[in-house]
Amino acid sequence: VHLIPVNPVREDGLNPKSRKRIMPDLLTEPPAIDPVYEAQVYCNVPSIAERSMEGHAPHYFKLVSVQVLIRHGDRYPLYAIPKTKRPDIDCMLVPSRKPSHPQLEAFIKHMSKGSAAQMDGSLSSLPHFPSHSMCEMGELTQTGVVQHLRNGQLLREIYINKHKLLPSDWTAKQLYLETTGKSRTLQSALALLYTFLPDFDWKKINMRHQWSTIFCSGSCDCPMRNHYLEEEQRRQYSLRVKNSNLEKIYVDMAKIVGVPTRQLRASNPIDSLLCYFCHNVSFPCTKAGCIGMEHFKVIKRHQLEDERERQEKKLYFLYALLATHPLLNQTVSRLQRIAEGKKEEVFVLYSAHDVTLSPVLSALGITEARFPRFAARLVFELWQDGKRPKEHFIRILYNGADVTFQTSFCRDHYKRSSKPMCPLEKLVNFVKRDMFLIFNSTSYYDACHRRAL
Repeated sequence: VHLIPVNPVREDGLNPKSRKRIMPDLLTEPPAIDPVYEAQVYCNVPSIAERSMEGHAPHYFKLVSVQVLIRHGDRYPLYAIPKTKRPDIDCMLVPSRKPSHPQLEAFIKHMSKGSAAQMDGSLSSLPHFPSHSMCEMGELTQTGVVQHLRNGQLLREIYINKHKLLPSDWTAKQLYLETTGKSRTLQSALALLYTFLPDFDWKKINMRHQWSTIFCSGSCDCPMRNHYLEEEQRRQYSLRVKNSNLEKIYVDMAKIVGVPTRQLRASNPIDSLLCYFCHNVSFPCTKAGCIGMEHFKVIKRHQLEDERERQEKKLYFLYALLATHPLLNQTVSRLQRIAEGKKEEVFVLYSAHDVTLSPVLSALGITEARFPRFAARLVFELWQDGKRPKEHFIRILYNGADVTFQTSFCRDHYKRSSKPMCPLEKLVNFVKRDMFLIFNSTSYYDACHRRAL
C-alpha cells in the first residue's frame, strides 16, 4: 500500500490553506454513491495521464475503422442562478495558465488559419476556438479545449502511430466529420482533430452540420419517441416532488438569492453549481447567506438517484432505442461497407452533447456506464481477422474502458468466445432487427408510429 500525503481537508470540504478551493482531495472511488466524487469524475479536470484500452487486439487482427462519438468539453453554464454574480471564468486561451497542453499554442495558431475548411451551413460563421475574457453562456473553456487535445493525442498514439489507421497522405474521403451547430461542439471536434492529425491541411476538412442533438438526420419523424420522452419527463418530475430533502434545499437556496422557489428550480442550479465546482470557484453569496457544499451535495445526489431510477424504469430505454436508431443505423451501414472493402470514411468523428451519448449508451444496453462527463468519448472499433479475412469484429469503448461485453447484443457471446471482441453481425442484427422487438415491430417506421400497449 502506498500512502500518499494530501493536504488536510475540513469536514465542509474546504482546504484550510485556500478559501477559494472547494474540491476535497478524493483519491479512490468511495464504496457508496458520493456526490462529490461523482462530480469530480464528471468535471474530468485534466491531471494524470489516462490509461486506456483502445486499440487492444490479438496481434493477427487488423484495425480497419474507428468511429468516435464525443461529448463537448468543459463549458460555461447554460443557466444562471437568479440574482447572483455569474462565475468569473475567462474563456481566452492562455497556454501559460493551467490546465494547459504542450500543443495549445500551436493549436491556437493553426485555428486562426482555418478559412480553407469546408464548413456546412451555419458552421462557417462559428469561431474555431473560444476567445472571450468573460465566458459567454455555454462557451467552451480552456479546460474543455485541453480535454479534447488530450483525447486526440491519446487516439493518435494508438490509431495512427501504432495501428496506422490513416496513411500520412490521407485524403478528405477517409474522414467523416459531423457536429451540431454549437460553437462548443465544433471547437471540441477541432481540438481533438488537431492532436489526432497535427497541422492538418484545412482543405481536407469537411465538417458537416447536424441540426438534431440526437443526430437523426432525415429520420426524425417519430411520434412514439416523443411519447416515451414525455413519460420519462413525468417520471423525473414525480421523483423530484417526492424528495423532501431536495425541496428543503431549494427553499433554503431561494431564500438566499431572494427569488420564489419555483424560479430557482426552473433555473436548473446544478448546471451552474457544477461550473463553480469544476473550476474551484467559491459558490455564490448574497447578504442573506451563501450557497454551500451541503446544497450542492443534496442536488447532485438527487441527480444521481434520478439516473439510477431512470435505468430501472425502462421509459428512458424505450425513448433511447427510438432516438438513437438513425445514428446507429448510419454507423452500422458504414461499418458494413468498410468490411466489404471500401476504404472511405475509415475515421469518423461525431461531436455532440450529453443528450446524444446518454441514449446511445442506454440503447446499447451499457447500463453500468456513468452519465457522460465533459469530453466523454464512445468508440466503435472495427477489426479484420488476419487468419480469416472475411470475418470482422467490433470493440466498443467508453472513456477508454472496454464495454463490448456489457452490451445487450454481445453479453452472452463473451461466455463462448476466445476473442476479446464481438462479431460485427451481432451489432448489425441488433440495429437492423432486434432494436424493434420490444415494440412488437419489425422496422423503425413501424416502431415510431405504433401506439404503446
